[in-house]
Amino acid sequence: MKSLKTILFATTLTAGLGIFMGTTDAHADSLYTVKSGDTLSTISHQFSGDNSMIDLIAKDNNISNINMIFEGEQLTIRTADEAKQAPVQQESAQQAAPAPVQETEVQAAPVAQETVPATAATTSSAKEWIAQKESSGSYGATNGKYIGRYQLDASYLNGDYSEANQERVADSYVAGRYGSWEAAQSFWMANGWY
Repeated sequence: MKSLKTILFATTLTAGLGIFMGTTDAHADSLYTVKSGDTLSTISHQFSGDNSMIDLIAKDNNISNINMIFEGEQLTIRTADEAKQAPVQQESAQQAAPAPVQETEVQAAPVAQETVPATAATTSSAKEWIAQKESSGSYGATNGKYIGRYQLDASYLNGDYSEANQERVADSYVAGRYGSWEAAQSFWMANGWY
């Protein structure tokens, strides 16, 4: 895991660059260079605030596997106005082609569930999957400077290794770096860490 300061600085710098580039010409596409840790989901969030642009970015850049982008790759990102118009213009083409697999669709072992909304069930499945991969679900697991159920850098936990703090810090880390547990799981599957 990288230092939280480095991650926050890179995220802030990228967001600032995105805002700056977006103010130069309302009708120009943006050119985005993929950085370490990026996914189409995180890039879509930077430009639109949600996952609505994943398929559009993949189509515009001829990405056949939306779970695989490479550091240094340059992607063309449509402006917000063009992206809103694109689904209407491409509707017939999308109906003819099979829908691509979304980043958030993950094969996981079935989990017994009570009446839980679908998004909460998916998030808890992805979160549990990562916990099992990182520590076999143990809050007491250690690996050098990585501590607990989610193998967080000890500096993130500030000396408080309680279960509640591990959960709180893990949720905050994943939300800041990936946007969701599903995106973190996709990244883990591609890279062997999150």
